[in-house]
Amino acid sequence: MTDSSNTSGVDGGDAVVSAFNAVGADYIFCSSGSEWAPVWESLARRHRDGDPAPAYLDLTHETVAVGMATGYGLITRRPQGVLLHAAPGLLQGSMAIHGALLAGVPMVVASSESSTYGDGPGQDPGGQWYRNLSIVGGPHGVAQPFTKWSTEAASVHTLPTMITRAAELSWRAPAGPAYLNVPLEILLEDWDGREAKPIVAPGSTHSSPDEVDPVAGMIREAKNPVIVTETVGREGGGFEALVAFAEAWNIPVVEPDSAVCGNFPRDHPLHAGSDIGPWMDEADLILLVNCRVPFYPPSRRPSKATIVVIDEVPQRPHVVYQVLFADRYLEGNVANTLRQLAKRAKDLDGAAVALRRAAQDERYAAEQAAIAGAEAEAEQAEGIDPVLVAATLRTLLDGKDPIVVDETITHSRVVKRHLKTSDPDSYFYVQGGLGQGMAVALGAKLAAQGRPVVFTVGDGALTYNPVIPSYDASNAYGLPLLIVVFNNRVYKSMNLNHRRFYPEGAAAETGEWLGTDLHRLPRLAAFAEPFGMHTETVDTPDALAPALERALKAVADGTTAVVDVLVTR
Repeated sequence: MTDSSNTSGVDGGDAVVSAFNAVGADYIFCSSGSEWAPVWESLARRHRDGDPAPAYLDLTHETVAVGMATGYGLITRRPQGVLLHAAPGLLQGSMAIHGALLAGVPMVVASSESSTYGDGPGQDPGGQWYRNLSIVGGPHGVAQPFTKWSTEAASVHTLPTMITRAAELSWRAPAGPAYLNVPLEILLEDWDGREAKPIVAPGSTHSSPDEVDPVAGMIREAKNPVIVTETVGREGGGFEALVAFAEAWNIPVVEPDSAVCGNFPRDHPLHAGSDIGPWMDEADLILLVNCRVPFYPPSRRPSKATIVVIDEVPQRPHVVYQVLFADRYLEGNVANTLRQLAKRAKDLDGAAVALRRAAQDERYAAEQAAIAGAEAEAEQAEGIDPVLVAATLRTLLDGKDPIVVDETITHSRVVKRHLKTSDPDSYFYVQGGLGQGMAVALGAKLAAQGRPVVFTVGDGALTYNPVIPSYDASNAYGLPLLIVVFNNRVYKSMNLNHRRFYPEGAAAETGEWLGTDLHRLPRLAAFAEPFGMHTETVDTPDALAPALERALKAVADGTTAVVDVLVTR
């Protein structure tokens, strides 16, 4: 056993707090369970004695706890602690944990079980573990499919270093949640007080000049190259590095509909929209930069393009099926690779660059004209078109450095296209299943309290969210959001698929569309009223901008505002 000069006599709860403190976690996001009494006692003792500890957030739903850690991690890119309750709490939070895995957010999630069921020495863990809470194989077996790494901390003496190891693993590429099962008996066991070693930021791997130089040569020779990216903006410095790379070589950038964050300024002349289709036959070089699954269906191969994949971990282990058609990989820190390629933008064929830049200028002008045309049409439409909502938001948010967290489905293309976010960490799409978005937005606000955070959501998606626990967290921790509901009174995506699969089926004949109608829901904004929040329901175009202005003012004054917009489609 390692000697320690630190004070002994504390238990595993203090080991947990000490480890998260050493890891550098700013917060412990907790959806309470009875096993965490030792952690609560440690925090109370530290608060009493003035000792350091992460801030503790007491949250009333597992999705809120995990989702807030996800939103916080999207901005800070550092692992935080999440405490859930036994196997049931882990299962309740599993969708959000899986979402964090897809979003590449580091965190250490822990919950508990009993190892003695009351038959061992020491304090009685309680009969609930024997009767109701245990699960065959332990909760770490349950967590394995939707986490990066999952195991049990079987000794109080290894518990702090297990938390350190979990944090280190979660932070390394590909980043994602790690899980620890910490039996209650371990939490109650005496601990000798040894301190966990602080962790340091991950080192970076770089593509070598021998790897980068040939790719630079391929770009130099290409007549019609294109960059396609889904998640480069999620990497530290990735957004800025992609801009510098694209500008140095004058290469258009496509952000497909599958892009889940802001990767490139949507008002930049080199932004080539969201449709990779036109490039499938025209491009002679496709640079896939942090792209998970660019081609759909996966067998849809570009006709003549050479494909270069630039990605730190291109073969994502959590993706079941992935087809990249790569001819060459540049693996290592993506921002560094892009900077190295930008430096090599020399001796370019001026005529070829001018031709592709002229073609891109034409594409960009056409897209901007189409956007303006759609917005002009929306202004003249009867009722509130979703385009008008997104365009009005863009105007009102201009110059305010906003963060937009989006959980729309049928309106997601409208939100991306017409909000036209142009800064790093300004847009995030919620991954892994509906019902997490409000919590992710709260976490983003926690990480960037000086910036307005806007949560855009459909009426169907809003009903999946744990709304009351989210509003409680917003009030309890001073995290005001602007929540804009695109309310078309229908689960539109379900209806569209039904129509697509059975265009001449029985439902089309009789009009019996099941699983879609949301007219029966009450006023969605009303759920925020008991929390003293600003609420508006808008059903006419001339009322939209004033309502959103009032809502933004309420948010600036520290109050969450919910604007339920009854859209026409």
